[in-house]
Formats: sequence, structure tokens, C-alpha cells
Amino acid sequence: MRAEGSLASDRELASERSRPSSERSTKRQRSSESMTTRVQMLFETCREVFADGQAGNVPSPEDVDRLRFVLDNMNALDVGLAESMPYFRNIESGGTPPRITYLHLCECDNFSIGIFCFPPSGVIPLHNHPGMTVFSKLLFGSLHIKSYDWVDIPQDSNYAIIPAHSVQPPGVRLAKVKTDAIFTAPCETSVLYPADGGNMHRFSARTSCAVLDVLGPPYSDSEGRPCTYYNDFPLATFPAAVVAPGEDEDYAWLEEREKPDDFIVVGARYRGPRIVES
Repeated sequence: MRAEGSLASDRELASERSRPSSERSTKRQRSSESMTTRVQMLFETCREVFADGQAGNVPSPEDVDRLRFVLDNMNALDVGLAESMPYFRNIESGGTPPRITYLHLCECDNFSIGIFCFPPSGVIPLHNHPGMTVFSKLLFGSLHIKSYDWVDIPQDSNYAIIPAHSVQPPGVRLAKVKTDAIFTAPCETSVLYPADGGNMHRFSARTSCAVLDVLGPPYSDSEGRPCTYYNDFPLATFPAAVVAPGEDEDYAWLEEREKPDDFIVVGARYRGPRIVES
């Protein structure tokens, strides 16, 4: 015995099959257009927000809010991720830091989109983003972020710094802590800018987690945007500047270094919803 709904479905299917193939194709296309994925929406928003594509050019506040809104409403399922995937398991032994997996979604001259997959205790060392605006969305898990912005001394009068010398110690540069906190999903998308917002940051996974990153423009050695890594030292390490009492932990000296040998990022194929770049 069949329900009436099943009979109706059979009649609709027969009617659909009797349509010309071109008409069926048009109907499927309309259906696809009405079901735009969130990752496709992210791509199209990035293409508009980063249309300028010039290093150091910050999107307007309205465009920043627009892109942040898209990211704030995304989760792991929107990019085909689940915590049970092997990217999020620590397979290292002997005290070796766990490797990070990078899923590449897309890249053009103006922006790039990718996902960093962290096992527990995975770390991306302190590094910079020259001339870039970066959006980072924690899709799931818990992550400690410590970030810095440069401080210019002695000219910068916006900081409570009393220079002890007219120059900074050779090889290091003064920076101010922007963020030093643990973030747990769901949380708002973080945004950094070429000169503020925590342009140098370190990510340390407290649990397995995934971070969806949008960089505008992307790194480029040939265009003067290499990725530089840093060591950070307490302010008292180099007594070239003093601050108001109780504020010494808000500052640090940063020293350029080579990419750490134990920092390993492996690429893997992105298997989430497809991005159409036409």
C-alpha cells in the first residue's frame, strides 16, 4: 500500500524526466544558485573586499565588518571538517612538537584562504604579516593567542615608555602585547592589520582545533612580503627602556630568527564544498 505522497512524487519524477534536457539543466542550475555554500560566499566576499590588492591598504571598516560577519557565521561543517579527522591527532613521539596540517582553499594575487589544523599542543611560532590584513576564525577547539604590535621609540609618545637610550639594542625591537588570551569556539573572528591589531602572533593549541585564515594580500617573497619569525624576550632582558610600574609585562623585545626546525606544516587536500572561481 502506497501513501498519496509517494504517488505524487512518482508523477513529478516522470514529468521531470519528460522535460527536454536543456530545461532540466536550467532548473538544476537555478537550484544550485539558490543554495550557495558559505565557503562560496566567503570567496565572493573576499574578492570584493580585497579588490584593490595592494599591500598596506586596509579595507574600509564597512568591508571589514562584512567579511567578519561571513566568517562569524561559519563552522567546521561549512568546510567539511570534523574533530575525528586524522589532522587533529598527535602522531608524534619523543617530545617532538606535533605537525600542523594546512588545507589550501584558494589563492590569487589579492588574497588567500586556507585552514590550519592543530593537534593538541600544536604551535605556530611567533611570526609577522607584512602589509597584510588577516582574518582568523576559530572553527572549533581552544587556542591560546599571543600577539604584538611594534612600538617606535623614542618618537612614539602614545606609550608609557621612558627611553633610557636614544636607540634600541642591536638586533631587537620593542613591541607591545596586543592579545594574550585563550579563545574557545564559538568566538568572534579576530582581525589584524599592517600596523596594529597584533600583526605578529603565535598560535598555541590547547585542544585539537582548526583556524580558517584569510590573508589579504597573501605572503609573497618577490613582492616584499616574506614571513619572518621571532623570539620574544621580557622587557628587562635589555635595559634600553623602562615603563611605568606594573606595565613591564605589556612589552617585550622581539628578535628575528630563522624558521624553527621543529615547526612542520604539511599540506593536505581540501575536501569541503567546492569554490567556483569563475
